[in-house]
Amino acid sequence: MKVSICCVLTVFCAIVPAFAQQSAKKRVAVLDFDYATVSSSVIQIFGSNQDIGKGITDLLVNRFVKDQTYRVIERKALDKILAEQNFSNSDRADPTTAAKLARVLGVDAIVIGSITQFGRDDKHLGVGGIGGHLGAFGAGRLGKKESKAVVAITARIINTETAEILASEEGKGESKRSGLNLGGGGGNWAGGGAGALDMGSSNFGATIIGEAVHEAVENLATALEQDANRLPTTVVRLNGEIADVSGNTLIINIGSKAGVQAGAQLQVRHFVREVKDPGTGKVLKRITTPLGTMTVTEVDADSATGTFSGAGAPKVGDSVESAQ
Repeated sequence: MKVSICCVLTVFCAIVPAFAQQSAKKRVAVLDFDYATVSSSVIQIFGSNQDIGKGITDLLVNRFVKDQTYRVIERKALDKILAEQNFSNSDRADPTTAAKLARVLGVDAIVIGSITQFGRDDKHLGVGGIGGHLGAFGAGRLGKKESKAVVAITARIINTETAEILASEEGKGESKRSGLNLGGGGGNWAGGGAGALDMGSSNFGATIIGEAVHEAVENLATALEQDANRLPTTVVRLNGEIADVSGNTLIINIGSKAGVQAGAQLQVRHFVREVKDPGTGKVLKRITTPLGTMTVTEVDADSATGTFSGAGAPKVGDSVESAQ
């Protein structure tokens, strides 16, 4: 069977733009949203403190993944780095601290945010209802007036190098229904696990407050996706040395703190000699020769493990660097 050159070129030209579009996607990390200003409303609705910041963040990440405008760092990897860096909840709304974390993660930008409104639309009733009981709101006793749920969230995209705010957006949602009970009355919003709030569950989505949350997240995500072209592309240049060699398994002396990520390919080079200034003795240049490639399989804070492939034999002290 003959295949025309025109046909091959057509297929090739279709593949190249698709690949370019995929590689051009910006990589972001989304920190759990701060909800300190609405914590009292959360307790009144659900009867206990629930981490709605984490819940809304998970919904936003899922929306990003579905739309594919951004590449989003996986939560387990993010939580691991947060623990290693002793990054507290109080730091998550600070652009400067968040930018430092973003550099460790090797992302193009970081998204931080706050929940500014979480409750009913009527402001004139007491929070405890007619009886003034703190739990009356969550139990569905708001007096005789039905209320809609309103949720407002703000988010900022932070530059990893300068901590500059690249974009600031707001998403607001309002329930289509009204009712005496915003939270579902009795915990049917729980997704399992000691009654913990699961904002991704269908039970929560069916509540009045759930309707408002999902609309707010959808509106915020749409606005943030339109800001994708404002994000700079971060190029992380990696330079390290081999600390251990076992067969074709290498361990190097740089890890996530330096921006190493699982799946990265690093060039392995053998040290040959140093060129020094004859007058000062200062090293002007290190002469190396390429040996092969290391594919990173595991990363921790200060080291990384990978598999070597190539014709040479790497040794402890040989250098690794970003593949050209």
